[in-house]
Amino acid sequence: MPFHRGRGRYRSRISFVFSIPIPIPTPTPKKKQMSETVSITVEPEFIDDLEHLKMLIRRTLPHATAVEGFRIIKRSIDARPRKPVYILKIALQPLEKPHEARICSGRVDPNKPVLIVGAGPAGYFAALELIEKGLKPVILERGKDVLSRRKDLARIHRQGLVAADSNYCFGEGGAGAYSDGKLFTRSTKRGDTTKVLQLLVTHGAHPDILVDAQPHIGSNRLPRIITSIRNTILSQGGEIHFQTRVTDFIMQAGRMTGLQTDSGNEYHGLAVILACGHSARDIFALFPKHKLMLAAKPFAAGVRVEHPQALIDQIRYHQHPRHKNLPAAAYRVTSQIAGRGVYSFCMCPGGFIIPAATAPGELVINGMSLSGRNAPYANAGIVVEIRLEDLAAYGGHGPFMALAFQQELEQSAYHAGGADLWAPAQRMGDFVKGKISADLPASSYRPGIRPAPLHDILPPFLSRSLQAAFVEFGKKLKGFYTQEAIVLGVESRTSSPVRIPREDVSLSHPQVANLYPCGEGAGYAGGIVSAAVDGQKIAAKIAETQFSSG
Repeated sequence: MPFHRGRGRYRSRISFVFSIPIPIPTPTPKKKQMSETVSITVEPEFIDDLEHLKMLIRRTLPHATAVEGFRIIKRSIDARPRKPVYILKIALQPLEKPHEARICSGRVDPNKPVLIVGAGPAGYFAALELIEKGLKPVILERGKDVLSRRKDLARIHRQGLVAADSNYCFGEGGAGAYSDGKLFTRSTKRGDTTKVLQLLVTHGAHPDILVDAQPHIGSNRLPRIITSIRNTILSQGGEIHFQTRVTDFIMQAGRMTGLQTDSGNEYHGLAVILACGHSARDIFALFPKHKLMLAAKPFAAGVRVEHPQALIDQIRYHQHPRHKNLPAAAYRVTSQIAGRGVYSFCMCPGGFIIPAATAPGELVINGMSLSGRNAPYANAGIVVEIRLEDLAAYGGHGPFMALAFQQELEQSAYHAGGADLWAPAQRMGDFVKGKISADLPASSYRPGIRPAPLHDILPPFLSRSLQAAFVEFGKKLKGFYTQEAIVLGVESRTSSPVRIPREDVSLSHPQVANLYPCGEGAGYAGGIVSAAVDGQKIAAKIAETQFSSG
């Protein structure tokens, strides 16, 4: 699918959305206890002042002359005023604490194994749900445990060497383990997000994730939590096999009965949960081999943009330096360029840009940040929606046309950047004007960056959409469109480029009984929490099916 050059003009409009509080539902207390709630506005300098908070509660609720106990149940930042403020939703006592999650106290039935492909959030939370239902999870993970992955990640940065089965996408914890641990999701209709957050707290996450509007854990803390989840699975009788790559399906009479692995071993179970992640291209290739349905799926691709964090703080909070009680500022932008969506993705305040390729000869970049989000840079993917008709216009066809387009983008970026995973880059103004940058500012991307015509490397409909969007973003966010910002390519793993079909009721593949596509790789989730929720839903359906059939 060769890329064709071209230029054009588009009328556009932009909308900028600040950090909108997303409600985190609290569980129904076991006892019938009532709690009055109140919302208060707090200036950052008083956010930790208990007596000041009580005074604001009394001012809001005059009848509450004595405020002896209260609990924050939601916390967000309103950055629209010239001086940003915290918005707190507070419950007056009594109200039970919501961060206790039930862990199965008994061992699972060893005669009821369920195979799970992938130890990411979909796979691990499916395993926890199976344990709760008394079924035995048997997890097959192609990569290494979350701590052992670090050596392979270090080699990517230092030598540009990508291990096929151990990288930023593959290994325990999945692609989210080393990319910030963002827990923000809009997929609340798909399942109980509260249970996912509670289980994370039970396994070591800070309880703040239960109240923050846009919670995150941080790549430095998430590995410890993942390890704790693994220990729970093992202690309850589950199995986890690392460095075990699935190479084929085992089917009999239209039913999935097991899996073959690269070691030559076979694993058999009552069902197979396919939670392989969005980059398991070899797993996707098994579907046409067995004449099973698979479909191309629209996705989004573009670039990653990096600004100085101090600049984003100034834009977002109208102050520099920001107040010590405010976190590194984040942003979310969206625009329609000639009817095509352009938007920010995986924004990492105080973070780093990382190489996320899964094969030699390809360049993919992503973002991450530590729990403190205190690095001097802010980065975000700025991506353009890619429709199936776009792919057809480039000569694509069949279920792998989006995947092939994705691969070509990554190979083009790799050759433009050169060896050792250097990334092609431009200053933002130069990208918009279509000129190679004479020099580049410092970047957090450790392999390195070099000037390249990224505007020509991308297909014209992508580069034109991005160029117009950057100008529009700059009109609403004064200072966003600047030569201080760097545009790096390419950001292409925003979601799976395929969808594995499943029945609406049974949740299994329509052609194969006991095969359950799950999570982000199958096209049913988009992030840690939504993938975990989908894993729970699939596991609950399997348990329901198995026990209802006797």
